[in-house]
Amino acid sequence: MKKYFRPLVVTSIIFIYLIIIAGAVVRMTGSGMGCPDWPKCFGYYIPPTEEAQIQWQPNHEYQKGFIVIIADELRIAPKDFTSGQTFEENNWERYTKHDYAKFNVLHTWIEYINRLVSVLSGIPILLMFFVSFTFWKKNKQIPILAFIIILAMGFQAWLGKVVVDSNLLPLRITIHMIMAFVILAILIVLLYQIRPKNLAITFSPTFKIVLSVSVLLTLIQVALGTQVRQHIDEQIKLVGEAQKSQWLNPPTIMFYVHRSFSILVVLINTWLFLQYKKLNLDITKMIWVLIFIGLEAFTGILMYYFDFPFLSQPIHLVLASLLFGVQFFILLEVFRSKPIVEKQ
Repeated sequence: MKKYFRPLVVTSIIFIYLIIIAGAVVRMTGSGMGCPDWPKCFGYYIPPTEEAQIQWQPNHEYQKGFIVIIADELRIAPKDFTSGQTFEENNWERYTKHDYAKFNVLHTWIEYINRLVSVLSGIPILLMFFVSFTFWKKNKQIPILAFIIILAMGFQAWLGKVVVDSNLLPLRITIHMIMAFVILAILIVLLYQIRPKNLAITFSPTFKIVLSVSVLLTLIQVALGTQVRQHIDEQIKLVGEAQKSQWLNPPTIMFYVHRSFSILVVLINTWLFLQYKKLNLDITKMIWVLIFIGLEAFTGILMYYFDFPFLSQPIHLVLASLLFGVQFFILLEVFRSKPIVEKQ
């Protein structure tokens, strides 16, 4: 059974990245309220494909939880019933969790696919949890971490409901995204736990501090980027989706902080790369760090100077998550390296 654990961890990591990608596409397309309820979508397990399905119909069988739009308001069926020839107010309750009452089939299905990916991710994670107990005698940390991931996924699902119920409150969206990074970090710890060997070198305290700062800066950049995205969402409501040139006109202070921090990220990670070369270590992962940083800067330039080309926003976020993943793995290598005579 142990031989299946690593593939399950890797599969789980891939699914977390797919969730991040799906969430980024949802944010880019403004599809977050494509399904106004949770975990169903307009009360359906398979969401509606046309507007007629969420409009009131005479002589129609409605199940408990089905949602219709009446006079720009969401109404929910409190029980199973068959409608008559005319709309009867007492058969419906107002949906009070939020007041968003629109239907866009594209937004609905983008949000549904996002939720579907999240549900499917639970399969390898659940299997990974069961297989993790084969390590109990050798390394109890592995099943404990696997159990924490199960709890974190449950919390993340609950956060998804809270985000929808709040009509996409920006702070809750940020927490929801950061939680995905936390789950990713725990999975990377599991992946590190079962790797065959550790680095055999002692790193200087300065190196460890700078490396830790580089990972922290990545997380700060993600949080700052979310705040910039919040401003863009507000601008879209004001000027419309077609006026991309106005989304960052004028730029906010948060945007300038986000852009300035990127310079610091480049400098710090370049220094770390040079230190790796000085120690004659495998620089493959550090090369990937610099590649991801370069692509991050490139997509940032595209968004600002070329008015947000298609998919530039989700790619920007996905690159940040890939950067964090590699950096965090390097962090584990450095802090858990075997102490020998220092080569610095």
